[in-house]
Amino acid sequence: MSEYHIPVLLNESLDGLAIRPDGIYVDVTFGGGGHSREILNRLDDKGHLFVFDQDEDAVQNLWGDDRMTLINSNFRYITRWMKYYNVDSKIDGILADLGVSSYQFDNPQRGFSYRFDEALDMRMNQKQTLTAADVLNEYDVQHLQEMFSQYGEITNAKTLAQQIVQARTGRRIETTGQLVSVAEAVLRGHKMQYLSQLFQALRIEINDEMNALKDMLKGAEEVLKPGGRLSVISYHSLEDRLVKRFFKSGNFEGEPETDFFGKRSVGWKVITKNPIEADVEEQARNPRSRSGKLRVAEKAAGSRGQGAGKTKG
Repeated sequence: MSEYHIPVLLNESLDGLAIRPDGIYVDVTFGGGGHSREILNRLDDKGHLFVFDQDEDAVQNLWGDDRMTLINSNFRYITRWMKYYNVDSKIDGILADLGVSSYQFDNPQRGFSYRFDEALDMRMNQKQTLTAADVLNEYDVQHLQEMFSQYGEITNAKTLAQQIVQARTGRRIETTGQLVSVAEAVLRGHKMQYLSQLFQALRIEINDEMNALKDMLKGAEEVLKPGGRLSVISYHSLEDRLVKRFFKSGNFEGEPETDFFGKRSVGWKVITKNPIEADVEEQARNPRSRSGKLRVAEKAAGSRGQGAGKTKG
């Protein structure tokens, strides 16, 4: 297997799952298979692992193992697929390593990085039609501003949006190099950080990452058995905030729902009071791990997916 993706917080994320050798597990972000391989190492012949990846390039990293089933789909559909395989409400643990794989970042043709001057693509699923170039050339200034502000947390989002709209009047912005050139005219602060925030905002928008994450988290609560665990590694504050709130309250607003008598309904037992981060040694070995934050929670009995409160997928 080529070095498609170096697994971040490998032992910490898998230890958080408290893997049972005969259990059923799901890696919703297969990528290069680093986490999946270690999960399989901890399973016996009765255990099984389902892996999700919407990127068809990830298929090249599969290896022969009857205990593993690949699902070439977005992880937001986890409920649908687990019902298809008749394992909903039977899952012992789920792992999610969010963001873009090392392979995707380092492959110029995918357009995820400002380090290369290539076509603006950024699609994780190559079958979808919307690309980064489409967004930059077709969104109006207000839509661009909202995207840069919300998903990139860019302080001068309005100025950047106006600059892009002005630049595209002459010709379409088609390459990462063109986008960098446009952004350089208005960037604030550290160049690499600014461009990272810009490219992050585009990637999140094109792949609908925030809504997909919400769907996956809600689906995970449905398909996990009581006592099953969910390990999530996030790489920016937007993802981490969603995960933290969901584990705390069962929703994305951060306040637990209450019944008629004022009793709080919380579907998770938080295992990691504070997020786990990579140590200095791992950060030096794998720079991508520097921004990684791991949160682990355990599904409580009586939460969604059990009994009368079960939601339909």
